[in-house]
Amino acid sequence: MENTSAAKQTHTPDTQFLSVNPSTLEVIGEVTNTSREEIDAKIEKAKKARKLWAARPDAERKQILLKVAEALQQNSKHLAEWITREQGKPLNGPGANFEMQACVGWTQVPASLDLPEEIVFEDDTRKDVVYRNPIGVVAAIAPWNWPLMIAIWQIIPSLRMGNAVIIKPSEYTTFCSLEMIKVINSVLPEDILQVVTGRGEVGGYLTSHPEIGKIMFTGSTATGKKVIEASAKNMARLTLECGGNDAGIILPGLDVSKYIDGIFWGAFLNMGQTCACLKRLYVHENDYEKVVKALADYSSNIPMGNGADETSVLGPIQNKMQYDKIQDLIHDSENIGADFIFKGKKPDLEGYFIPVTLIGNVDNGDRIVDEEQFGPVLPIIKYKTLEEAINKANDSENGLGASVWSDDLDEAQKVAAQLEAGTVWINQHGAIHPFVPFGGAKQSGYGVEFGIEGLKAVTVPKVISIKK
Repeated sequence: MENTSAAKQTHTPDTQFLSVNPSTLEVIGEVTNTSREEIDAKIEKAKKARKLWAARPDAERKQILLKVAEALQQNSKHLAEWITREQGKPLNGPGANFEMQACVGWTQVPASLDLPEEIVFEDDTRKDVVYRNPIGVVAAIAPWNWPLMIAIWQIIPSLRMGNAVIIKPSEYTTFCSLEMIKVINSVLPEDILQVVTGRGEVGGYLTSHPEIGKIMFTGSTATGKKVIEASAKNMARLTLECGGNDAGIILPGLDVSKYIDGIFWGAFLNMGQTCACLKRLYVHENDYEKVVKALADYSSNIPMGNGADETSVLGPIQNKMQYDKIQDLIHDSENIGADFIFKGKKPDLEGYFIPVTLIGNVDNGDRIVDEEQFGPVLPIIKYKTLEEAINKANDSENGLGASVWSDDLDEAQKVAAQLEAGTVWINQHGAIHPFVPFGGAKQSGYGVEFGIEGLKAVTVPKVISIKK
């Protein structure tokens, strides 16, 4: 259902949710909650289709997924335009076209990997072999920040290993997700990949359903805990990629000019709306002035506007809820006397725009440091000693990613070894790769995605033990 009238509310009274273009506040359409009866029926279809899908030769499933990658590539322009319209990220720069190329790559890689049986023990008396079997029906709960790319992370490995998938996209980015599912299903056998839509209660019913064997979730830690509670009803296996609040430490004496591009985009990729963005930057007090000046100078040259405008490299916040959260953290920082080092120019548009903002004179214990802002606001914190910086970087309930920046790689690796995170990058941040396992520590979730380990995560290991 299409509608181009300006949106004043994102919620409608009953079972609908309005999807809105965050650059213009125009309504894209109404998202309806899939009923419980419909979810039951979809799961029943998935169970039947999965048996036929899992029975296909492994090489055949791989070939079909490579054809999915081709279909995504052929439709990438169309899907990128949908991403920009509904999610908000610009077409250009590391935006919607970038996201679509990631969708293609993260489809090709799982299709190229092999996960054969493994002889784990053998002697004169016995032989033990581990096989990897599909789990069954996978419930995938995708977020609004990278709606198509992260959905691919959930869908493709699951299908690769012989599972069926039922995905619930975020209610904020339903229409671009439906467009991609349509493209994928033009290649796949019927009912192997299905979609349900709506708000959190739809995801709650899906994830607690007794026929769900695996849940893949990307989103906030608070919602991740609800997914854990839901899984108690079906003992579903879990892969949870939850909130970040990643720390970065710039070691003393860094030639910041060599790394300013990486530091900026490490923090502000997708307007900072990425779990593994750099969200707290610790800088030695002797280097503080040169670092904040370099960041401010770089930030002043990055154009922000409607994502459909070819000149835009930064876009809006995706939704009103997140916009209000970020504004609240900015106002709190103003109230405590923080130093607003830099604040970019807000475009003269109606959408949810917050300009890039650099905040100083803050420390651990302040909300802007302790809470994941998930937006284009970066607190920069001075430190005196490396021990202090490491302790403050680790002083968080989250542990998704972290980074160390230094001209001395040996020293950087020593610091990296002390940081509590699922991934620590050196002289880069958020540099994920489809062959490299990715997952969080502490309350950033558990389980990993990508590569061989990601394929294992959507299987059940089965041991066949033979007495000789």
